[in-house]
Amino acid sequence: MTAACENRRILLIDDDRMQFRLTQQHFKTFRSATYELDWAATYEEGITKLLGGGHAACLLDYQLGPRDGLALIREALAQGCRVPIIFLTAESGENVDIAAMNAGALDYLVKGEMSPRMLERSLRYALKLGDTLEALRQLATRDQLTGLLNRREFERILGEEKERARRFGHSFALILADLDHFKRVNDQHGHPAGDEVLRQVARRMEANLRSVDRLTRIGGEEFAIVMPQADGTVAAEKARRLCEAIRGTPVPAGGDLKLPLTMSLGVAVFPQDTPNGEDLIAAVDRALYAAKSGGRNRAVLCAEL
Repeated sequence: MTAACENRRILLIDDDRMQFRLTQQHFKTFRSATYELDWAATYEEGITKLLGGGHAACLLDYQLGPRDGLALIREALAQGCRVPIIFLTAESGENVDIAAMNAGALDYLVKGEMSPRMLERSLRYALKLGDTLEALRQLATRDQLTGLLNRREFERILGEEKERARRFGHSFALILADLDHFKRVNDQHGHPAGDEVLRQVARRMEANLRSVDRLTRIGGEEFAIVMPQADGTVAAEKARRLCEAIRGTPVPAGGDLKLPLTMSLGVAVFPQDTPNGEDLIAAVDRALYAAKSGGRNRAVLCAEL
């Protein structure tokens, strides 16, 4: 479906009702696309709607009562917002322009100079650029084979979770999982079969995790899972369930081929197993090694070593 056929919701955050009505009129004259306009009249309502999802782009006013649009952009981006933002202002000074772009806006329009054609072009540009930036983020953070988060993203998430655990005084668990004898799959059935096995294993693991858990592929047949606010009991139960999920049913490897596989897992909990966050990976590595050397097809806790 082309952009001209799509009906996309655009959020306008502006404390001026007349600006909302004027923007509605502009939308009615657009030639290449149809958009549905949603409106938020305050900073608080705007940030809630923006972070709530469901909007393809946002038109954001500079002046929002005692607070301004620049602060709203920064708050939204800090909370992971990826909606393309077009900044609106009554001022035409270069300083506002630069400040908006530095804060994270993708385009900038002066209200007094804005025509329907200009607004439509700005929306089209912001949506296209937003799609491009999202594609680049996917390339930078996702493993191309499985679609899981990659090693670089794992390291970022792990660092963030350590800081969060220290700040709020709660624990979190780290699981390392490794397919047993995976080299045999590639050697006996070829790399395409091995690739399909990794994709299928990734999906099976995702289906057995909590929504807050972060599953990553950190290399080869090795996966890592960060489990926020999980203690040893919760993490151990989850690791054993993952182990059962892999061995329970042969894994599709392309065509009619299905292969019986097993997985070994190591579990470590911060800060119980190590008060030093830098040692956490070494701790979970020891647990994974113990699972491998102990016969594979099992989960071992660092606390049991």
